[in-house]
Amino acid sequence: MSSVAVARRPVVLADVLPRTRVHPLVRTAALVVAFALLTAAAAQIEIKLSWTPVPISGQTFAVLLAGTTLGWRAGASSQALYWVLGLFLPFYSGGDKGWEVATGATFGYFVGFVLAAAAVGALAQRGQDRNLATSIPAMLAGTAVIYTCGVTWLMHDLNIPLADGDPNAIALGLTPFVVGDAVKLLLAGLLTPIAWKFASRD
Repeated sequence: MSSVAVARRPVVLADVLPRTRVHPLVRTAALVVAFALLTAAAAQIEIKLSWTPVPISGQTFAVLLAGTTLGWRAGASSQALYWVLGLFLPFYSGGDKGWEVATGATFGYFVGFVLAAAAVGALAQRGQDRNLATSIPAMLAGTAVIYTCGVTWLMHDLNIPLADGDPNAIALGLTPFVVGDAVKLLLAGLLTPIAWKFASRD
């Protein structure tokens, strides 16, 4: 490994992308926009459930990838940008947009996306996305953040109990999504160490 490579030792996956003459801030901004758009695209993979205002979608997978690829600051920024863009463009699940959707029953999940990307990004910056034993727990932590924010807000917005009664926030905002999100976090936790292995060969 050359001295130049040592000086530029990658911290997150975005750092292994080819260097260009573009200013680093412009490069980071472009990646933030790219992951906001990726989250918007993943949101269109949607399955509506009749008993809950929260749909099944691909967003959480994009959120986890944003954090681990960009790091905590840029990862969180990409998800905040996604929320802002959805105020004006049909970027939310199923092509929804606007203030009512952005601050409605799923607002807690939007907050969770920002915090989860930051949490996973911070763990990635410590190298926890580089092997399977630590990558999957990092993705699990990010998913737990999304659930915590989403379920808490759902309880407030719908004025329902957390776990007791019918309906309750856990039954509407967590239980239907556990299996699907487990698959997504396992996939994200598997992909990132593989990406690092390919990067280390260069």
